[in-house]
Amino acid sequence: MGRIRARLRLVVLLSAAMLTLVGCAGAGALGDNGQTLVVAIVSNSQMTEAIQLSSQFEKQHPDIHLKFVTLPENQARGEITAAVATGSGEFDVVMISNYETPQWAKNGWLTNLEPYIASTPGYDENDFIPSIRQSLSYQNSMYSVPFYGESSFLVYRKDLFAKAGLTMPAHPTWQQVASFAAKLNDPSKGVAGICLRGDPGWGESLAPLDTVVNTFGGQWFTKNWDAELTSPAFEQATSFYVNLIRNYGEVGASSAGFSECGTAYAQGQAAMWYDATSMTGTTEDPASSKVVGLNGYAPAPVEKTKSSGWLYTWSLAIPKTTQNKDAAWQFMSWMTDKQYMSLVGNTMGWSQVPPGSRLSTYQIPQYKAAAKAYAQPTLDAINSATQANSMTQPVPYYGLQFVGIPEFQDLGTRVSDQLSAAVAGQETVAQALQQSQAYAQTVGDTYKPGSKS
Repeated sequence: MGRIRARLRLVVLLSAAMLTLVGCAGAGALGDNGQTLVVAIVSNSQMTEAIQLSSQFEKQHPDIHLKFVTLPENQARGEITAAVATGSGEFDVVMISNYETPQWAKNGWLTNLEPYIASTPGYDENDFIPSIRQSLSYQNSMYSVPFYGESSFLVYRKDLFAKAGLTMPAHPTWQQVASFAAKLNDPSKGVAGICLRGDPGWGESLAPLDTVVNTFGGQWFTKNWDAELTSPAFEQATSFYVNLIRNYGEVGASSAGFSECGTAYAQGQAAMWYDATSMTGTTEDPASSKVVGLNGYAPAPVEKTKSSGWLYTWSLAIPKTTQNKDAAWQFMSWMTDKQYMSLVGNTMGWSQVPPGSRLSTYQIPQYKAAAKAYAQPTLDAINSATQANSMTQPVPYYGLQFVGIPEFQDLGTRVSDQLSAAVAGQETVAQALQQSQAYAQTVGDTYKPGSKS
């Protein structure tokens, strides 16, 4: 067994032990007046709003009490994986993604949701955006349901472009974006040409970088599981990304992730930002953004491919080990149904509605009015996010901004650490990729025919 695979198992077991020692309330504990569901959820802004609105669910279900365990994205991945993989029973509901769902369903760790969906009037799984629904399915059954879905696109300040005499193309290339960033970069006024993630984490800096690698013609592994991180295309893409950040990016880029870039852009500190289509909850929020109404949205930049971007969804699943599946489904279906979208819009504002999950969301008149600048670009990005459109060669794994194998949690984190060091100027891109290649080949070797994995 490869060293990284063994290390992943060790991390899972240690993390599970740590969860037990922390003394998190066990799933299905009885509250004073009924059953308590323990829900592990990522502490992103729209999930925080769901927690705020959860009192509405408890009013409708007085015998079900909710206890949320909120975790930062990088921490959530490790702790939720540990709890589910070891069958610890810590959580009744877990927030995972289209990276975990097919793997965990295959492993028998998750509850098949089709019987629950079929018995819930009006839930309508066919209303989910097809590519999102498919990414959360295993053997034609859904094993998690989407809270929101996303691809990636480029937001830019239309006012700054106009002032500089620049025009954003309908389908920009990365070379054009780099040229715009050079012209709009103005450190004296506290405005970066572009904001890009540099924060370590396979779900942080590697997400945008991998889309650049894909469209430049790179890949993580060949069909024979030979690692390709030192290939000319992979190195060219990584050098481009790192140089773009170092020359025209945000201050402190090596520790900037989605949240940090979102704050910087919303405060007027960047002329462009390439990231998740769900960014609109930040860029168009009148309560916190200074650039509402000033933004244009363009497709993910390309180099050699028809399109670029990623496909991702935060979703809710029921671990196989929970004893409270019916109550768990009642909460999950509430948080992901059509009525929840209207609840968010009427309570929090229509720009805060979770995007990219249901087709019907894009037919709500109030949402269509609030999202007219980005609704169609979001749908277009999600629909075009396929390997056929976004990659130049076939690969032996699923995923665009991730490699759909269990070892990628550890491998991706290791490689992202190297990328962050390159962004910070602590090592060269060549050095970072040489070390990353060694990590990747160790994993690739375990998938080669005849390997003892």
